[in-house]
Amino acid sequence: MKNQLFYKQEQMAAKLNYNHLYYFWVVAHEAHLTRAAGKLCVSQSALSVQIRKLEDQLGHPLFERRGRRLELTEAGQMTLDYADAIFAAGNELLGTLREAGRVSRRRLTIGALATLSRNLQRQFLAPVLGDADVSLVLRSGSLNELMQALESHNVDIVLANQVPLRTDTSAWTVFDIEQQPVSLIGAASRDSAGGDLRHLLRQHPLLLPSRDSGVRTGFDALAVRLGVQVEIAAEVDDMAMMRLLARENIGVAVLPPIVVRDELRDGSLRELAVLPGISETFSAITLERRFPNPLVTRLLSASAATRKDGVAAR
Repeated sequence: MKNQLFYKQEQMAAKLNYNHLYYFWVVAHEAHLTRAAGKLCVSQSALSVQIRKLEDQLGHPLFERRGRRLELTEAGQMTLDYADAIFAAGNELLGTLREAGRVSRRRLTIGALATLSRNLQRQFLAPVLGDADVSLVLRSGSLNELMQALESHNVDIVLANQVPLRTDTSAWTVFDIEQQPVSLIGAASRDSAGGDLRHLLRQHPLLLPSRDSGVRTGFDALAVRLGVQVEIAAEVDDMAMMRLLARENIGVAVLPPIVVRDELRDGSLRELAVLPGISETFSAITLERRFPNPLVTRLLSASAATRKDGVAAR
């Protein structure tokens, strides 16, 4: 019975020819059949045959020719995503086995929104920064790009200040790692004496987050409640850019203080007022895995220990 089960599993595994997949992978990254054939030390005609066999097996064309270049079809791009993960896992396996018996460095790959506060990232990663046993990889991108990387196991954690839309097939979990109040942050020369919040909002041009931001939604509602018409100096979705514009005294920024923590310490910026009822939540998004990276647990546990309410998982 065991032999029959093993034979069936072997038959299933044999359905995908990994040699053909490897040839496809090289061609896809080279985007040129002749260069790929030279790299693989096979003839161009032989390589074409291998690619056609893989296409026949998958039931979809993987490339379309554009002049001298080969461009991936939609099915080809999907196949490349899987091939990247497969061969990356193979390289990681080889590296792990070569390090057997020696103290090896654990790899941790973090994806963060390109617009996210660097101070927040540094604070979250503090437990592993400088650890000689940790090989840290930091990647940035859009939320959609990072979630795709998470689901294809190319990153271990996604750091964001927005939560992706959940579907019936979503298998990820969101951990709130930090909730920061939002303030009016201005250059040291900005006058805040003798005025309440209405006066400050009327007095200074503002640097605001873009309209799809939760902070912006909260701020707009606050302005309506206060009956204030504000002057907008700039709308910025990148926290690093807003930090720079505030330092250049272009306007007063609507920001969590953690974003400009260093400037608040050295006095180049100052907190003019706290905006009541507005806060920004920073989150770590993880995917349930059969073989979880223990460094993920380490970071989440350390984050929970620094928060009075612990980590709120949604």
